[in-house]
Amino acid sequence: MVNGGGLDGHRLARMRDVMAGHVEQGRVPGLVMAVWRRGEAHVETLGHPAFGASAPLGRDALFRISSMTKPITAVAALILVEECRLRLDEPVDELLPELAGRRVLARPDGPLDDTVPAERPITVRDLLTFRLGMGMALDEAWWGTPYARAAQGLGIAGFGPPRPDVPHTADEWLSRLATLPLMYQPGERWLYNIGSLVLGVLVERVSWQPLETFLRERLFGPLGMKDTAFSVPAAGLHRLPTSYAVDPGGGELSVYDGVEDSAWSRPPAFADGAAGLVSTLDDFLAFARMLLDGGVYGGERILSRPAVELMTSDQLTPRQRAEAFGDAGSWGFGVSVVTRRDQLWATPGRYGWDGGLGTSWWSDPAENLIGVLLTQRLQFPAHNPVYLDFWTSVYQAVAD
Repeated sequence: MVNGGGLDGHRLARMRDVMAGHVEQGRVPGLVMAVWRRGEAHVETLGHPAFGASAPLGRDALFRISSMTKPITAVAALILVEECRLRLDEPVDELLPELAGRRVLARPDGPLDDTVPAERPITVRDLLTFRLGMGMALDEAWWGTPYARAAQGLGIAGFGPPRPDVPHTADEWLSRLATLPLMYQPGERWLYNIGSLVLGVLVERVSWQPLETFLRERLFGPLGMKDTAFSVPAAGLHRLPTSYAVDPGGGELSVYDGVEDSAWSRPPAFADGAAGLVSTLDDFLAFARMLLDGGVYGGERILSRPAVELMTSDQLTPRQRAEAFGDAGSWGFGVSVVTRRDQLWATPGRYGWDGGLGTSWWSDPAENLIGVLLTQRLQFPAHNPVYLDFWTSVYQAVAD
């Protein structure tokens, strides 16, 4: 049985059974998932918003999408690029003077006072591609460096799991960040996360609006993303599932962020453009469909097709790709890009990103396919069986 979207109905049922098994086995209390192909969406909601809850998880549940915020912030910046209010290869010094005249560590694991001058300024492209020279290195050894300890000691977002309850305004956050030198020369190496936070501050300064206001007016409104925001109002907290963390040793689940006392239950002082948003399945699916359709949604153009193609194409050097992603992936603007098939689901040209609190989105232009998985289980995706089985199940259901 093949539906109009070219998905096998029997295999979609298999996907539901596999994912229901994860709920029954207690790996997650519940999940919402969608497979969209050729204009048709298959949506499933399973389980409950928390362990021990009796109410079913709703399709309109509000999930902390964490790093799935990054592509949204990238689109906001590209809107300003297309209006000629930003230029990709222009230094950010004038708009972000805190980052002018940078010093760079003589060696990345060395003392913070052993520095050399930056060889060039940071550009907008550096922020979009995470090559501004500062950020998180995705290896455990990095956390023991003087740089990592100093970054965490400053009490600023961006150097650890997402938490929106940072007490600093955007200007104060950037001022604190600017007390650190760069780890590498601008453009030299891909480093995670910080580029999107700085990009959010840049969007605010160029637009003369809070980041959330700009996103609501220029992106969320046109896409009908009525529930996507940096916090959840009191009237909507019943739609917010409990967030859980996984103990890396024993695998037990414990509460990471609750509901009534959630860090997302009040507007943040600083809108985290890297990991701060909450969203729903239908809201994020609208965003994904806009990108897959070349920047258009509901007859309204958000971005040009060339801008979407640039955003979702490989932007790293061979060495940077190998250091950050191995030989099968790379990075565009706010999204990862598949460069070689090494998994059932790894079609070259496929793009998207995952959220560290248990969410995942990828779009596949070659298959005209979108997948979205929303849970609230904090764990790195490569070790999360819920994540791995979802994506295997999505692609095994492709019928033609």
